[in-house]
Amino acid sequence: MKLGARIVKTGIAITLALFVAQWLNVPTPFFAGIAAIFAIQPSIYKSYQSIIEHIQANLIGAFLAIIFGLIFGHDPFIIGLTAIFVIGINLKLKIENTIPLALVTVIAIMESPGENFLEFSLIRFSTVMIGILCAFLVNLIFLPPKYETRLYYKVKETTEDILKWIRISMRHASEHNLLKTDIEMLRQRLVKLEQLFLLYKEERTYFPTSKSASSKARKLVIFRQLILTSNRALHTLKMLHRLENELHHMPSEYQHYLKAELDHLVNLHEQILLKFVGKIKLHNTSEMYEEEIFNKQQFIDEFMLHKEEYQGCEEKCDVWYHLFPLVSKIIDYNDQLLHLNKLIDSFQNYHKSENEFEIGQREEE
Repeated sequence: MKLGARIVKTGIAITLALFVAQWLNVPTPFFAGIAAIFAIQPSIYKSYQSIIEHIQANLIGAFLAIIFGLIFGHDPFIIGLTAIFVIGINLKLKIENTIPLALVTVIAIMESPGENFLEFSLIRFSTVMIGILCAFLVNLIFLPPKYETRLYYKVKETTEDILKWIRISMRHASEHNLLKTDIEMLRQRLVKLEQLFLLYKEERTYFPTSKSASSKARKLVIFRQLILTSNRALHTLKMLHRLENELHHMPSEYQHYLKAELDHLVNLHEQILLKFVGKIKLHNTSEMYEEEIFNKQQFIDEFMLHKEEYQGCEEKCDVWYHLFPLVSKIIDYNDQLLHLNKLIDSFQNYHKSENEFEIGQREEE
């Protein structure tokens, strides 16, 4: 069993919240532990946003719980009605992520009131706030996320799987249903990559300078292009899978030509990933593939040339028309690859002292 950083942070936050609540002699300290579970976040900036929103939501929950409790009592029906109002207000304020913890506050205040209801409510509200503050403190101090490392390895693994399937598909060696399942899994992994990129984008530098801000901006551009290029590779794979039967009936000469062109793009993509982390010399990719460079005009001309050979056969012409989207996807994939290569060359050529990625050993999430 592998324990990631967020799992460890959650355990530490619960322990700290319970310890602080017991140290302060707060009754029912488990509410602090529950609050810590909801308040833990994947990044420091998210945690900062979360604590502000949770304070707002808990004030709303506590206020309504006290008002409804004083006016209508503490019947389960009244608790449910209060919860509905709390949910509605949180949705209106667009802080819906805090609804579960706000409802915990409502239930904590209304489920078993003491003789002095206002004092009891304040104690329960404070107990929940202890958990929120402990979670924020843990997230601030323990195991800060290394987004550059995580992003690189996620991009690398996802891209390698996509490129592997492109090679297999072009050799008609893929099992149709298995590839269909894997394409959906790869799509979901790219969605998670986008979410991880947003966390990296939102993360702040806490002692910012103009140089660090500019360096972060350049890194964001490259990571954005890395993900976009992998996405275009997946689009190409989807089209290869969809047109598997049509490609199988293409002339063998054109099949070999298409396979060679895609192999060049796949190889270039792999080389760019290696150059990204400095494992290949700066201009080595262009030198290695200078003779095999993808020629967009020639690629289109080859397609039209083979298509014209079947101009008189209506049935085979229809098959060629189906390949237009594939040609478009491959050209788009090539354009994104060239742009990525240009960005990395520029990044490594200029401002060398500032342009350094912090990519270390892979860490568990």
